Amino acid sequence: MQMAERSIRVRVPGTSANLGAGFDTLGLACDLYNELELTLTHAEGLEFHVEGEGAGRIPEDDRNIVWRSIQLLLSRAHREEYQGAIIRMKNDVPLSRGLGSSAAAIVAGLKAANVLVGNRYNRRELLQLATEIEGHPDNVAPAIFGGFTVSTMKGKRVETFSFLPRIRLRFVVAVPDFYLPTKKAREVLPETVARQDAIFNIGRASMLIAALMKGSPYFLKRSLDDAMHQPYRAKLIPGMYDVFRAAKSAGALGTVLSGAGPCLIAFVEEHDEREAAVGVAMQEAFARHDVHAEIKHLGIDTRGAHIVNHGKME
Repeated sequence: MQMAERSIRVRVPGTSANLGAGFDTLGLACDLYNELELTLTHAEGLEFHVEGEGAGRIPEDDRNIVWRSIQLLLSRAHREEYQGAIIRMKNDVPLSRGLGSSAAAIVAGLKAANVLVGNRYNRRELLQLATEIEGHPDNVAPAIFGGFTVSTMKGKRVETFSFLPRIRLRFVVAVPDFYLPTKKAREVLPETVARQDAIFNIGRASMLIAALMKGSPYFLKRSLDDAMHQPYRAKLIPGMYDVFRAAKSAGALGTVLSGAGPCLIAFVEEHDEREAAVGVAMQEAFARHDVHAEIKHLGIDTRGAHIVNHGKME
């Protein structure tokens, strides 16, 4: 006897990875969200409804990463009785801009499918599955757990530590009006790095975590530089370092490339009246390089992926 078809709705935050020196290891979740309503069906076939970011660009067939993530979880859970799905997506996370759109899609598919099969897997097990699909944990970890995350891998085994900083932070994000696929941004990176660059990054990444845990704006300002990926990706993002300088001059604690880019994210303290000026400065610096950038003012997400309700998406 077939089980009745069920629906679930989940919300997943956008994320920023690397945070300067923490290449493929550090991440944060921000209060910008994608929502997914999933109905699993016994009949074969897919039905997609996409609103917002990516509408008209996201594949609406077996190539869709949400559906591929759902299929992986169903296969691992031995729930092959579900052959199709109705997938409704409402996306606010910009596509291919360095704010974790693929991670949000993967985590949304896994989270929703997991709920519909009785929460077979806990969050750490979902992290393993998400990393298997994404290839690295720096975005999927904060999408699942929220807050700031530090992730390590030993072989294929992922470990993630999630925490909330003792500095109340806001994030000013400049979103350029062009796409930068992660694959292209990875192709410009060297296969090996110099010892001094590795030492530079170990120091900055360690100081960043210490500053966040201790609550020190002084040391946070001195921890957001990078020598391993930003210098190579700068040529793909016109005016990147000029935007960094403009943000800092306007009052930001520091600015980093968000993930693989092209978004740039400036850290400011909460209630700093210069937050708006930082956004204007970043936008104007990009404009001097003929790049139009939308500015988003974001906070930190503390929940990670979660169920919204069992009703229909509005």
